Amino acid sequence: MSFIPDNQTSGDSRVIVEKKLKEPDRYRVLLHNDDYTSMEFVVSVLCGIFHKTAEEATAIMLAVHQRGVGQCGIYTLEIAEAKVRRVHNTARAAGYPLKCTMEKIH
Repeated sequence: MSFIPDNQTSGDSRVIVEKKLKEPDRYRVLLHNDDYTSMEFVVSVLCGIFHKTAEEATAIMLAVHQRGVGQCGIYTLEIAEAKVRRVHNTARAAGYPLKCTMEKIH
């Protein structure tokens, strides 16, 4: 809520203007299966970058392995982009082709 200063209104009263705040868009971050990245590396990425417990990371890694894709988390645009970039940089530095993507939640 904001107020319009007195000098912009006609008279002594203040006009209250309400602005509706919109929740930021949310993005799902996904890991994709490949034939080269080790399961141990995927678990370490999930623990290190996404702050998952070992049990959560193992469950997500198994989903990636069995279904071809697994959800790492849901974030705002900037955080999702940063997480995807960190996964790619970390995987490339370790010599893995791990693919990480994001998709907008509708």
